[in-house]
Amino acid sequence: MPHAYLPVSLNVDGRPCLVVGGGPVAARKARNLIDCGARVTVLAPELCAEMSALEPITHLARRYRSGDAASYRLVLTATGDPAVDGEVFTDAEADGVWVNSADDPGHCSFILPAVHRDGPVSVAVSTSGSSPALASWLRRRIADDLGDGLGDLAQLLAEARRRLHDAGRSTEAVDWAVLLNGPLPALVRAGRLAEAQVLVDQATGLAGD
Repeated sequence: MPHAYLPVSLNVDGRPCLVVGGGPVAARKARNLIDCGARVTVLAPELCAEMSALEPITHLARRYRSGDAASYRLVLTATGDPAVDGEVFTDAEADGVWVNSADDPGHCSFILPAVHRDGPVSVAVSTSGSSPALASWLRRRIADDLGDGLGDLAQLLAEARRRLHDAGRSTEAVDWAVLLNGPLPALVRAGRLAEAQVLVDQATGLAGD
C-alpha cells in the first residue's frame, strides 16, 4: 500500500516556483500555481500554445541544468523524459526543495490532489498517488453533490466571525454545526443571501449589531 501523505495547504503567493517542461501537462501545473499567486518560472526549450498563453510567467528557453532547482521554493517537473525528471528530483531533494514529478510518484516529495475550488473553499481528494483517475472522479462527484455557493457561504461565515472578533466575543460560543446543518446552505445555493444573512445574524447573536 502507498505510504500516508500529510495533507497541507501551501501559501505560494509571491513565492518563486519552477515548472520544468513546456507541454500541456506542465501548462496545467503552471496555471494552478499562477492561480494561487506564485511567481512562476518555466524552464523549457519550447512552449506549447497553452503554456504560451499563460501570464505572468518567466520563460527560460533552455533545457534543465544541474543546480537550477535550488533557487525555488517549489518545483514541478513534467518534461515527459524520465531522465530529466529524475535529475530534477535528485537536485531538488539535495537542496531541500519540495518537488513533484508528473505521473512518477517515486520521484515526488509531494503529490498534488484533485481539487475543486469555489472562492476560498478548496476540496481536495487524494489516493496517495495510487490512482489519479479515481481522485478526479471523486472530486467531480463531491463537487456535484455539494453544488454551487460554497464560496459565498464561506465568505458569509468569515464576515460573521470577523464581526464577533471585532465585538470582543468568542467564535467558539456559536454552534456552527447546527447552523450549517439547517437551511443556511440551501439558501446560499439558491442565491437568497439576504435571508441567509438573517439566519447567521440570529445564530451568532449579531442581529441588530
